[in-house]
This record gives sequence, structure tokens and C-alpha cells, in this order.
Amino acid sequence: MRRALRVGLLGMVLLAGISAAAAAQEVHQIRLQMNARNDEYRFSPSTITARPGDVLLFRTVSGAPHSVVFEPKGLSPRARDALNSAMPRRSADLSSPLLTEDGAEYRVVVPPLPAGAYAFYCLPHRAYDMRGELRIR
Repeated sequence: MRRALRVGLLGMVLLAGISAAAAAQEVHQIRLQMNARNDEYRFSPSTITARPGDVLLFRTVSGAPHSVVFEPKGLSPRARDALNSAMPRRSADLSSPLLTEDGAEYRVVVPPLPAGAYAFYCLPHRAYDMRGELRIR
């Protein structure tokens, strides 16, 4: 009886920990937009500070098509694999699908990555210097 009680209590503690972790998940909304007056394309905000498990919600506001491509330069093989695994419906290595309409959304759950900075850019607007940075705490 005591053993069953301990196992039951352990199960409740584990479930409470999982629920707390899920509740702590933060959603970071990043707008992909252009300013037609000066042909400026940008991610807004361009720097996001997040933790593993947080959600990056990329939303096309104007100037579609857009994409999200993580810069491979300097990535360890482990970080590269983690990012690729976290990106649903990839179009290529470290690349989101093309978001062809304003209002389109793309979600990435931040994988377990070492603390540091991870650069990304929009492939269709790379010449316009549309880039951002994910900072892992």
C-alpha cells in the first residue's frame, strides 16, 4: 500500500512538473514585413531572446513571399540537426517553406540548443538585408 502511494505521489509530482513546464512556454511573434515607401524588408522584432521549448511564430504581414532560413555558418552538426528537426515542412536545409501570402504563419518550437546567437534571414529578400537573430539564454 505504501509503495503504491509513493508511486502515485511520484506520478502526480511528475505531471505537475510537466504541466508547469508547458505553462512556462512563451510564444514569440515575429512579423515579416516591408515598408513600401523605402523598400525596407525586416523581421520585427529582429532579435528574439528565447529558451528551448518556446515557440517562434513567424507571421507574414506585408511584402510576401517570405521565408526563414537559419545561417549554417558556424553551426555545430548537433545544432544544425536540432534546428532542422524543429522546422516543420522544410523546403531545404535549415529553410522554412515559402510563405506566399500575407497572413501566412510558420511555427518553430525552439529545440535544445547551446546558449548563443543563431542568425536567420529571408531568402527572397536577402539582398534587402532582411535578417534576424535568435538568442538562446
